Amino acid sequence: MFEFERPRSGERALLVHINFNSQSDQDDLAEFIELVRSADVVDIDVIVGSRQQPSAKTFIGKGKLEEIAGQINEQKIEVVLFNHALSPSQERNLEAHLQCRVLDRTGLILDIFAQRAQSFEGKLQVELAQLKHLSTRLVRGWTHLERQKGGIGLRGPGETQLETDRRLLNKRIKYLNSRLDKVARQREQSRQARKKADIPTISLVGYTNAGKSTLFNCLTESNAYAANKLFATLDPTIRKLDLDDQSSVILADTVGFIRHLPHDLVAAFRATLIETREADLILHVVDCADDDRREKMFAVNQVLEEINASETPQLVIYNKIDLPDFQPRIDVDEEGCQWRVWLSAQKNQGIDGLLNVLKERFFSETTNYELSLAANEGKIRAILYEQGAIEEEVYEDNGDIALKLRLSPTHLKRLTRKYGVAEDRFTKQLGILAGVA
Repeated sequence: MFEFERPRSGERALLVHINFNSQSDQDDLAEFIELVRSADVVDIDVIVGSRQQPSAKTFIGKGKLEEIAGQINEQKIEVVLFNHALSPSQERNLEAHLQCRVLDRTGLILDIFAQRAQSFEGKLQVELAQLKHLSTRLVRGWTHLERQKGGIGLRGPGETQLETDRRLLNKRIKYLNSRLDKVARQREQSRQARKKADIPTISLVGYTNAGKSTLFNCLTESNAYAANKLFATLDPTIRKLDLDDQSSVILADTVGFIRHLPHDLVAAFRATLIETREADLILHVVDCADDDRREKMFAVNQVLEEINASETPQLVIYNKIDLPDFQPRIDVDEEGCQWRVWLSAQKNQGIDGLLNVLKERFFSETTNYELSLAANEGKIRAILYEQGAIEEEVYEDNGDIALKLRLSPTHLKRLTRKYGVAEDRFTKQLGILAGVA
């Protein structure tokens, strides 16, 4: 498996952040520092500069280049991390001048994903993204092998070592794509099975470290890994969520998003992110204590648009209300539609309000029906009682039971498909049952 030469734990790193406008982007720098710490690089120095535009050759100017070189020698820096996307030639030129490993923001995010991937699918997705990124940087470190192979048994037309590596790289990428296609088909089968069961699907999305996994654990009583760090969880998790005795939904926890998320990562995780696109509802989790939340919400919506999920209905979840000491509440728009829920997953505040909103959204539309059951259909009657659907019942002279029911469309479909009750047996009623005073 191809992998990047990643920073080691405790390694001395120098961070470079350049502002290309009149206003300093301090929030973006703070996020980059958190990214570096998430990669277990704890000893950090930072160099900040300003330029009108990047240098085509080295991204930064000669003065800043010499300043970084001096810091490397003085502080014994082992890796230089840029809070920007560098071209392959810029990385090569910087490493040649600084005599030190150089990694850009994309390479750092890929490295963190490689650390966190636990499932077989997650590892395949990360490796594919790594290889696509590496394919544009293959020349780095191999320039001495660009000549053709020589020696006994190797003379002739041959191919350069670089060409050999590219061929092997493309072969591995093709293999990974085929494996991920198989995973995508398996996920599609699971989605189709859930659709047949008529269980609504809800997808949790949000900026990394917004509290998605904590909310997921709180709702489903699961133990998915959650920590106060960027990209604490990577592999998607799906659980059933019971809203009450008769109402259930499927809840999917997904990978967190971030500004300037590498395109190769989005492409590699498309099979996973399709769970979001196919969901009936998106819970967009936001850290309400974050002053930069609007920009981060915009970044999340950009990724949703890239995976064609921008048209999926959204419910905004303002999480972490305990930090600014807000009270749980539910905001409604001008049309009276609930669109934002304020809660704290960590403190279990406002969770009941969210469950009620979900229940109303999926199961509030109910219709009165009349159903006649034979004496030997007691199992169906018991199921209807478990679901709380029976309003009234009357025993007829022939032994049949006339039921007055109140059912949502989801419950009706579940009865007809799962329990084999023909839909034409349910008669819509506006009044009361015959024979009942």
